Amino acid sequence: MGALNVQPSQVSLPRMATHWTLGCDAADPRRLAAFWALALGYVDEPGYDYPEGASIVDPAGQGPAIGFLRVPEPKASKNRMHIDIRVAGEPPWDVTERERLIRAKVTELVAAGATAVREESYGGALSHVVMHDPKGNEFCAA
Repeated sequence: MGALNVQPSQVSLPRMATHWTLGCDAADPRRLAAFWALALGYVDEPGYDYPEGASIVDPAGQGPAIGFLRVPEPKASKNRMHIDIRVAGEPPWDVTERERLIRAKVTELVAAGATAVREESYGGALSHVVMHDPKGNEFCAA
């Protein structure tokens, strides 16, 4: 059987986002899910009762679900992909207010078990803070 050869101009499909879930490996899925629920304003997924995992969802139903599954092996290297928490929303920003919001979120997340690694600034304004979640996974508060 030959390969299907369809040109993009020949297909007319409605444009819509694909629903997707972020899957994460974890030694302690419930602890990591609780941290990320706090970080993102998510809640436990109703009806999810798999004993070796946890799942959180956006209560507004807009963002993707995030699932955490227990795995035996530890984290081995730097993440190749990470979450940026946009605490100030979308641009344009008031840079002073944006910095205040980033610093407040960093303080909250450090109290919940995260580690602040370094601050990045561009043009004299705070851009983001590189952080690690309680299990060492990289993310940024931006």
